[in-house]
Amino acid sequence: MKYKQIKDREMHRIVATAIIHKNGKYLITKRSMDKKVYPGKWTVPGGGLAIDDYVNEKPNDDGCWYFSLEKSLRREIKEEVNLEVGKIDFLLDLCFIRPDNTPVITLSFYAPYKKGKVVLSDEDVDFAWTTLAEIKNYDLISGIKEEIYTADDIINGREFKNYFI
Repeated sequence: MKYKQIKDREMHRIVATAIIHKNGKYLITKRSMDKKVYPGKWTVPGGGLAIDDYVNEKPNDDGCWYFSLEKSLRREIKEEVNLEVGKIDFLLDLCFIRPDNTPVITLSFYAPYKKGKVVLSDEDVDFAWTTLAEIKNYDLISGIKEEIYTADDIINGREFKNYFI
């Protein structure tokens, strides 16, 4: 089994993603073809937590930094799509192994659009504000559509439905 090649079985790359919603639509972006994981696929903004997201800030008395993942996600959203979002809420978590055998924990969040005009970084080549009905027209990373459906249920006060089974 290829997963035995993972050297440190307790270390993971931490990634956060944001399902940004505005007026019943959801922001998706198309990854550039030179990305390590899922090149050319449609996804939602996000990225990895970096040590620099917190070590240059003052920790509390016990040496802990709070809200580092949220700060990192807000930074990634600003860098990737030039937007600011409102309150960020947790949606779900998932794990996968990258092609280079790096274990990844992804924490998926959802947040309302606050302000800004979409301007893409070099990481992405296109974007769309899509409705649930339109989303089937995009070649999304597996699971993103279901995450958006789940977020839409929560945002609109509908009962939880497991779209992942």
